[in-house]
Amino acid sequence: MELIIILLVVVQSMAISLGVGSSTLAILNFFVAIADGKIDESERRMMGIVYIVLRIAMVLILLTVGVLTFLHYSGATTYVMAVWTLVAVLYINAILMTKHIMPSTIGPALQASSWYTLGVMSALFSIGKAGFAPLFFYLGYAVVILFAVSLVNGTMSVLKHKREEAPKTE
Repeated sequence: MELIIILLVVVQSMAISLGVGSSTLAILNFFVAIADGKIDESERRMMGIVYIVLRIAMVLILLTVGVLTFLHYSGATTYVMAVWTLVAVLYINAILMTKHIMPSTIGPALQASSWYTLGVMSALFSIGKAGFAPLFFYLGYAVVILFAVSLVNGTMSVLKHKREEAPKTE
């Protein structure tokens, strides 16, 4: 049983790393793609590959969190509640973005902030520092989301401003 838990934790750690990295690339690709005001086919293909990697990471995280919650994480700890909250947000937001219901002013920032928060939570748990009050988690997560929304929208605004100021070539 211990070997199974170790393997699950390793896979989960790799999946979170893959998700954090892919999320970073997804946002950066998005900024590059919209810099000229349109997403061309090559940009769309590259973004599609990153989204596939993100989906793989999400499935691995869902599976490992589910099995680890059942086998290993006894009791309703803040960590388990936080991880399930983040997994739920990742899935719901991804579905809403895919269906074009979630606006691009919120969706990418929410996804990135959720991935980064999941990475931080995992790191804190690995060193035994994830035992804090749920209110602290939710307040911290809200701050990270607000920061990410500000950063993403600020970047999009700067890119739009640069595009509008660029000399028109025909």
